[in-house]
Amino acid sequence: MGHCRKDKYDLPDIQIIDSAKKFDFFLWQPDRLYIVLGRSDTPEQAVNLAEADRVNACIVKRPSGGHTVVLSPRTIVISAIIRGDRLNGRKVFDLINRIIINALTDLGVEQARQRGISDIAIGQKKILGSSIYRRHTGHYFYHAVLNHSEDIDLIDRLLLHPRREPDYRRGRRHKEFVTSLTHEGYNLTISEIIWALKTRFLQTIEQ
Repeated sequence: MGHCRKDKYDLPDIQIIDSAKKFDFFLWQPDRLYIVLGRSDTPEQAVNLAEADRVNACIVKRPSGGHTVVLSPRTIVISAIIRGDRLNGRKVFDLINRIIINALTDLGVEQARQRGISDIAIGQKKILGSSIYRRHTGHYFYHAVLNHSEDIDLIDRLLLHPRREPDYRRGRRHKEFVTSLTHEGYNLTISEIIWALKTRFLQTIEQ
């Protein structure tokens, strides 16, 4: 069938990008296989296009930075918008990643830590990658993908090695660098994780 391409980012989390709230969030489980390019990436630089054709992946370009990621029904996308006069990119990553780490800790996930600029990892392996986009209105749009149970070999086949990488990656291929909650031995459902994330986000909003 071949892969599809979308020139405009129109995935479900786009619905909060213009939210008037000071802090808003959106959690969703993708309905199919997507390859989402970072703002500076091209399909030719970042994607094994033959493999994308074979598995009928849909290639989408997002407005935020960072590098290319794979979304699938075995992942969870976590998105938020936040406003504040004293915010910068680093503070946004730290704040929202802390919410996510706390939710995972509530579920019994041990040793989840922020690594690099904005990843969350268990030990030396990444389970979440995130990126942000500063809107012309001054607020930040954050979105991340948490790997619940997607096949690491599939990710490795779909994505080429990025042009830049965090220090802790140390040149490793995706299949040596990425992990999932299931692979790490956590028998959690996607519904359980979304509930824990929602609870922690709501607690933060209410503070």
